[in-house]
Formats: sequence, structure tokens, C-alpha cells
Amino acid sequence: MVRPPRARRLRRVYENSAYPRILLRFEDGHEIALEKGQKKAFDAYFGETIKIVVVWDPAAGDREVLAVLKAEQLKEEK
Repeated sequence: MVRPPRARRLRRVYENSAYPRILLRFEDGHEIALEKGQKKAFDAYFGETIKIVVVWDPAAGDREVLAVLKAEQLKEEK
């Protein structure tokens, strides 16, 4: 029996310096919210797609996708 290769876990960091609120939306459905000025480190898997969504008005539900990136494109945690 051939096993698939193990997914490689990456430690990444994202900083929200420009928008009122950012959501990092992962393939499995979980989200990380960052207010302006916040920085967050998290684990992601090599090849995983992460959507970066800005929330303009939480009460109105106004959202805009800023970027769709692979985990390896984000900054490494130092």
C-alpha cells in the first residue's frame, strides 16, 4: 500500500497595517480575524490556499477579497 506524502506544516505570520479588519480564511473553513495594527502567527500547510478578506463594515457585512495566496507565499515567523 502506498501512502500519500505527509503535509508539510509551515509557521507563518500576517500583519494588518492598513485595513479596519482583516479575515484570513483557510481551506478548512476556519478564520483568523485581525484588527488594524495586529499581527498574528499561525500554522498552515504547504500548498494550502488562504483568502485575505477585508471587512469594511461588520454590521453591514461588507467584505472584499484582497488576495488569494498559497501558505508558502506569506511571511515566515521569525
